[in-house]
Amino acid sequence: MSDRSKSSYFNDLRLEGEFCDAVIKVEDAEFQIHKVILCNYSSYFRALFKRWSTTDKKVYNIPGLSPDMMQLIIEFAYTGSVPITEENVQQLLLAADQLNVMDIVKTCCDFLGEQLCPENCIGIWQFTKIVFSLELQHKAYHYIIDHFEDIVSCEEFLQLSVEELVEFLERDDLNVRNERSVFEAVTHWIGHRPEERDGHISLLLSKVRLATMSLEHIRIHVMSNELVINDLSCTEDLEALYDIIANRSSLSGLFNPFVRPRLPPAVLLALGGWSGGDPTHGIEAYDVRADHWINVTNDLERPRAYHGTAFLDGYVYCVGGFDRVEHFNSVRRLDLSTNTWHEAAPMYCRRCYVSVTVLNGYIYALGGYDGHVRLNTAERYKPETNQWSLIAPMNEQRSDASCTSLDNKVYICGGFNGNECLPSCEYYIPETNQWTMISPMISRRSGIGVISYGGFVYAVGGFDGNTRLRSAEAYNPQTNTWHAVSSMLKPRSNFGIEVIDDKLFAVGGFNGFTTSYNVEFYDASTNVWSEAADMEIFRSAVSCCVVTGIPNMTKLTVPRDSLLLMEVESYSLSSGLCPFPPEHI
Repeated sequence: MSDRSKSSYFNDLRLEGEFCDAVIKVEDAEFQIHKVILCNYSSYFRALFKRWSTTDKKVYNIPGLSPDMMQLIIEFAYTGSVPITEENVQQLLLAADQLNVMDIVKTCCDFLGEQLCPENCIGIWQFTKIVFSLELQHKAYHYIIDHFEDIVSCEEFLQLSVEELVEFLERDDLNVRNERSVFEAVTHWIGHRPEERDGHISLLLSKVRLATMSLEHIRIHVMSNELVINDLSCTEDLEALYDIIANRSSLSGLFNPFVRPRLPPAVLLALGGWSGGDPTHGIEAYDVRADHWINVTNDLERPRAYHGTAFLDGYVYCVGGFDRVEHFNSVRRLDLSTNTWHEAAPMYCRRCYVSVTVLNGYIYALGGYDGHVRLNTAERYKPETNQWSLIAPMNEQRSDASCTSLDNKVYICGGFNGNECLPSCEYYIPETNQWTMISPMISRRSGIGVISYGGFVYAVGGFDGNTRLRSAEAYNPQTNTWHAVSSMLKPRSNFGIEVIDDKLFAVGGFNGFTTSYNVEFYDASTNVWSEAADMEIFRSAVSCCVVTGIPNMTKLTVPRDSLLLMEVESYSLSSGLCPFPPEHI
């Protein structure tokens, strides 16, 4: 007889009252059961029947739970299944925890973990303090950390105790776009019960990383806030902060918690490239909140340049490229959880100077150079099957182009066809497997950087056949037109390009004379390019991707304690600048 048949058989006996040797009584309800069946699922019942009562006892009163929950638990013991709903899950979990039915406890916790959302995550996290589940507690806690800005507008946020709120605000990995939202969360929480909470402003303000704000924002929005004005210790703290930023205090001020930047939710990786006359296997990670690069090179990986990279489902893929000897069709996959490389399925074509992007779970590899001709062929990779498939060829042969995805289309711009640098652009629609030409760019661009940003396709830098370019332009898909935007600070071609922290970064490249380690970023809201920290490695033909949502993100960021020591070493008392880049207003 199968286990399922046995369960059905024993449950039938229970329902018929056959061979039952005990009665469970809950309030006015009575349930006939077989002791051995309940003992199989619960150490509570094993103790109740064996150690806490005599052998001749038949009726057992169970306090503290409802008849409905007792019925579900008994049915689970006989059938191995239990119906869990949003309406009964918490009551059922409490009952299962009381009776030590660990299979139900786990099933309920798994159910709650799948239901996490901004509206309920705080309540679920607090509930795990009553019914302890380390896994669910960890999952709910990190959901709060990761979705903090969404949670602030929910009712449960306002019910946090001051101790709980402080615990979240103190975390380096609190996921917020900027500290303005943290300050606004503090005032929102206090404003819910001002008569009880006004006195907490000094404590809570000390957890806001104010030094990462601009001085103007502090002056207009923080120092003028009534809560701050009415608290002497707050005004003293802000005066001390001004003193630090204006360099009128000692370097010890850098250890003030106001100054400590939070960890970023995403990290920019720069992989491979051409450096010092040879390809490199170097990998650097950019911590945007600290404006620092750290070297995370895996020395076992083979050097390559003129390749493409993509981040998908927790893995970094290196696609195609060149190592001075071979034009690659190979694809390598970096597992960031173990920092190990593995071979993925090779492409149909060898592709140096390849253009790579991600759309709807596929990696697209477009054009390039196979060692003989410039290609118009294109293919895409599906990670689930580890297979490449050819798609419709492009209208133009393109190597040294660049591509991106926007609005369920793949856009590719510029490049070199073997004879000239191209101004032309086209897009691909997966559903129709068709390429369509769009308006050409204002400038011819080979070695270009292309990226989607703020609803536009940006085409940046490159080589027009005569000079390396500083210029940049943006394509509006709604009007099929290009318009010029501010030029970069430095000319560059064959550089890395990515968007992180809502800014467009240009990384390394070739300036017409030498490879570069310079990095700059563009803010569309101000139409301004600004310098960022230099990489350690001079390189062109580098490729970049943005990594997010991995469990060991701290390995790709600068430890905050050592960061402060690094800043002390490099900080100039005559600079008059904040040690970390403040946010733009």
